[in-house]
Amino acid sequence: MDETQRILELATRLAREAGAIQRERWGSELEIGTKSAEVDLVTEVDRACEDLMVAAIQSERPDDAILAEEGGLRDRPGATFRWVIDPLDGTTNFAHAYPCFCVSIGVERGDEVVVGVVYNPILDELFHAVRGEGAFLNGEPIHASPETELDHSLIATGFAYDRRKSKRDNLSELASFLENARAIRRDGSAALDLCAVACGRLDGYWEFKLAPWDVSAGGLIVEEAGGRISDRTGGPAPPTGKEMVASNGGIHDAMLATLAAAGRDDAMGAPR
Repeated sequence: MDETQRILELATRLAREAGAIQRERWGSELEIGTKSAEVDLVTEVDRACEDLMVAAIQSERPDDAILAEEGGLRDRPGATFRWVIDPLDGTTNFAHAYPCFCVSIGVERGDEVVVGVVYNPILDELFHAVRGEGAFLNGEPIHASPETELDHSLIATGFAYDRRKSKRDNLSELASFLENARAIRRDGSAALDLCAVACGRLDGYWEFKLAPWDVSAGGLIVEEAGGRISDRTGGPAPPTGKEMVASNGGIHDAMLATLAAAGRDDAMGAPR
């Protein structure tokens, strides 16, 4: 077993263990706090899942670096691998007992994500990818959809936590896609949206002001399923999550054109 396969095995185990905590606590009374904004929630379940995963990685792979959403930063200068973890993607959904949330684990080697695991504990769906080896759902290969027309496509998006204060709120882009796509969805979990693109449930997805842990695993899964990811201009998708456009590949240029048109409307002060 090579190194990436050992990492995949550990990431899969930890995703399922954290998912079991989420499944057990789903719908129960929670301690709910806020972080960067009133709408940016955190619960004790987020922290419990992160603590479990960080402790296991430190024990089993002490030379690896860790970047986790709830503060689990373990910097290891010169580390070959870095784990990028969202212990509970979709916390607002979880806090409202809305069944759309997951565990997301991406593992980087240098500047490249080489392993991605996303686990939906409610549906018991585990998505995974190893760079160069394809993408899978519960062990079966998955592929992005063959759709080539934006007008026939189902697209998803999301909105940043600073949307009550920032003028860059994604509303112009939403209006543009409402006019050009078949339908829009907003499910509240970037990692699951990316996996939905990878397995053909969605044809495309875009969002801004995300974080590395939102896109690390899902971005790799999309690429390995034959899809495409980029920033809004078609350049490389930044690992920071600042901009993410993901598609099946066939509608990607149309999505970029739709985003560009929304940007021009904003610059001209067009009414929303």
